[in-house]
Amino acid sequence: MNPFTLNTFQLYSNDQVFMFSDGYYDQFGGPKNKKFLRKKFNQLILKTHGLSGNEQKEMLTTTLDNWMEGYEQIDDITVLGFIIE
Repeated sequence: MNPFTLNTFQLYSNDQVFMFSDGYYDQFGGPKNKKFLRKKFNQLILKTHGLSGNEQKEMLTTTLDNWMEGYEQIDDITVLGFIIE
């Protein structure tokens, strides 16, 4: 097992923090049965900026549902986001 590395970040009020597994962007789907890919996932997260937590969840869920239409989920999909107060 690889040793853990301690990383620290300076966070400020209203910063949004996201943690996620690779399941979302590794999911197959779309018109060509390709992976969603991390670049597209990062762009999607940026598009949710300024939305409420419920609106962000809805956008992420709807996008993934549309992407996966007709395909099975292949991995765990976890996205956790929170705002620093």
